[in-house]
Amino acid sequence: MADYRDILNTYWGYDGFRDLQEDIIQSVCDGHDTLALMPTGGGKSLTFQVPALAMPGLCLVITPLIALMKDQVDNLKKRDIRAACIYSGMTRQEIILTLDNCHYGDFKFLYVSPERLSTDLFRERLVNMDINLIAVDEAHCISQWGYDFRPSYLNIASVRELLPSVPILALTATATPEVVKDIQERLQFKDGRVFQKSFSRPNLAYVVRKTEDKEKELLHILNSLPGSAIIYAGSRKSTKEVADFLVKQGIRADYFHAGLTHKSKDQKQTAWKTDACRVMVATNAFGMGIDKPDVRLVIHLDLPNSMEAYFQEAGRGGRDGKKAYAVLLYHKSDSTRLKKQLSDSFPSKETIRRIYESLAYYYQLAVGTGSGAMFAFDLIDFCTRFHLNQAQAFSGLKILEQAGYLELTDELDNPSRVCFTTQRDALYQQRMDDPLSENLLQVLLRSYTGLFSDYIAIQEEVLAKRLGCTADDVYQRLLGLSRMGIVHFVPRKKTPYIIYTVNREETERVVIGKQCYEDRRERSSIRIQAMLAYVSSEEPCRSQQLLAYFGESDSEACGHCDVCLTKNDMGITRHIYERVCSCIFEVLAARETCTHEELVDAVMKQWTEQNATGATTLRLSCTENHVLKILRHLCDEEKIHFDASNQCFFR
Repeated sequence: MADYRDILNTYWGYDGFRDLQEDIIQSVCDGHDTLALMPTGGGKSLTFQVPALAMPGLCLVITPLIALMKDQVDNLKKRDIRAACIYSGMTRQEIILTLDNCHYGDFKFLYVSPERLSTDLFRERLVNMDINLIAVDEAHCISQWGYDFRPSYLNIASVRELLPSVPILALTATATPEVVKDIQERLQFKDGRVFQKSFSRPNLAYVVRKTEDKEKELLHILNSLPGSAIIYAGSRKSTKEVADFLVKQGIRADYFHAGLTHKSKDQKQTAWKTDACRVMVATNAFGMGIDKPDVRLVIHLDLPNSMEAYFQEAGRGGRDGKKAYAVLLYHKSDSTRLKKQLSDSFPSKETIRRIYESLAYYYQLAVGTGSGAMFAFDLIDFCTRFHLNQAQAFSGLKILEQAGYLELTDELDNPSRVCFTTQRDALYQQRMDDPLSENLLQVLLRSYTGLFSDYIAIQEEVLAKRLGCTADDVYQRLLGLSRMGIVHFVPRKKTPYIIYTVNREETERVVIGKQCYEDRRERSSIRIQAMLAYVSSEEPCRSQQLLAYFGESDSEACGHCDVCLTKNDMGITRHIYERVCSCIFEVLAARETCTHEELVDAVMKQWTEQNATGATTLRLSCTENHVLKILRHLCDEEKIHFDASNQCFFR
C-alpha cells in the first residue's frame, strides 16, 4: 500500500486513507470484481482514481451524472492528471477526437454516460484501448429494485464481454440488501467482493419536526443553530422564494437549481463554500460532489420520495465528524402531495402514447426514421404547444426511456468550444482580409493551450474584452472561421436533449411493459409508504429506522434524534430510560439478586464504564435520581420486585 499512499499524497495531499478505502483499492488491484458501499462523503472516487493511477492503462468510469462527471474531470486536470469525458450533447467530431486522445494520448481516465456504451463508434474504439479498470458510479441504477433504475446501465454487462479480463468496481452510497445482490448479478461479478461501511452517522442527529407553519419553524431553527446550512425544496420556484424570505429576515442566503447558468452556479457555490453565503436553498441538483465538510444543518422543506434520496441528501451534513442536524419539516398535507406525485409520475399508458406521438410531431419525425437522432428539447414549449401537463409529460418521457424508445438527458450547460482544424504551420501562413478575425486567432493562441488536439471551452466575453469588441463580434468571427475550415466552433448551448434510441414506431405499437410501468409503480409506492412511515412513526430511534431500511437491523439507538430525546412522564429521555433499563437487567441477570443500594451503584458504575470505553457514541449524563425513578417505574410495571429484606430480583 506504500505506493498507493504516495499517489494519494502526491496528487491529493492526504497522508492516509479513510476506513475501507485501502481494502477496496487492494481488492481492485488484485483483479477482483468489487462492490463498495460507502455513505455520502465517504471518499468513493479515490477508490478507483488511486489504483487506476498505480496501474498502466486507462480507467473507464461510467456515471449518469453529467455535471459531476465534468467536475471530476476538471478536478483531475487541475492535479495534472489527464482525463476526458463523453456525454450526450457532444458533436460526433468531438467524440471522435476524445476517443483518439484516450487511445493515443496517454490519458488515465475516460468518463462516459451509460448511454454511450451501446453506440457502435464507442464499442469499436473501446476494444483497442488499454483499459485497466471499469468503475461504475451510482451502481444502484443497474438494479430494477433500486430507486433510480436506468435501463442504459444494463449495457455495462455487454462491455464486460468486450473486456473479459478487466476488473470492475461498483460504487454506491445507498443500497438495500436486495439491490446489493442484484448489482452483483447484473454486472456479472466473477469472484465478487463486497465492502460495506456501516451507514451509521453517529454525529448526525435526525429530527422530524411536525409543524403548521414551515417558514416560522425554518426561521426558528436557523436562528437557534449556527453554521453552514443546506435547505432542500421541492421546486426551482420555491428555492428562490425561500431564499428571498430568509434574506429579508437578515439571513445570508441564496438559491440553486439545475436551470441556472454555469457561471451563476460557480459563483453561488463559491460563495457558499467560503461562507460568504451561510444558507443555500436548493433542489436536489445541489450537493453531488461538493466537498464542504462543515455543513451543520440540512433541512428538508418537502418530503423526498424515497428513504434512499433522503438518506443521501441528509448525509451531506457533518462530514467533518462534528455534530450536525438533519431536520425534516412535516405537515399533514405533505402525504397527500407525495401520493399525487406518484400519480403524476405514472400517467396512464394512453397519455404516455400521446406524449410519444406529440414528440414525433414536435420534431417532424416520420414513422420508421430517427434512430440515433438527437434534438435539443424545451419541455415548456413542448407542453404549451401540445397542451400537456408538464409533470406528466416529463414522467411520460422518462417511462418511454425505461421502455427503450428514447433518452432524455439532463439539462446541459455546455460552454462554447473551439478546436483548430488546420495545421499549425498552415495557420501561420494564413492571411485574413478581416483584421478582427486575424487578431482573434492570435488571442485564441495566446489565451488557450491544446487547441490543435482537443476542443477547448472558451468565453466570448473574455475574448471580446481582450480584443476591445463585443461578444457578438467574437461569435460572428468564430462562425466565419468555422465556415473557412480554420476552426471548428461549437456555440454555447444550455438545454436537455431528446435522443431516439430506435426508429419512431407507430403510436398504437408502442409497448409500455409491466416491468417498466406496473412493477416500477408498485416499487415507487412502497418507497413512498416507507418515507411516510418514517415521518409518522415515534419509535424506534430515527437512526435505527434508517439503518434497518438498509439492512442494518442490530444498530443501537443514536441518543440524539427527536425520538430518543422525547421525554416520558418521569421527565427522562427515551434513550436514557432504555440504557438504564438495559443496565439494570444486565446487573440482575449476572447477580440474580442484590440490594437496592448495590443495584444503583452497579448501574452507575456500568454507565460510567460505557462512556469511558466508547461503547456508546453519546455521552449523556445519568444521575442516581434517574436510576431511582426508573427502578420505581419498573416496580410499578411489575418487571422487577423488592422483597422485605430489600433484595431486588426479576418478577
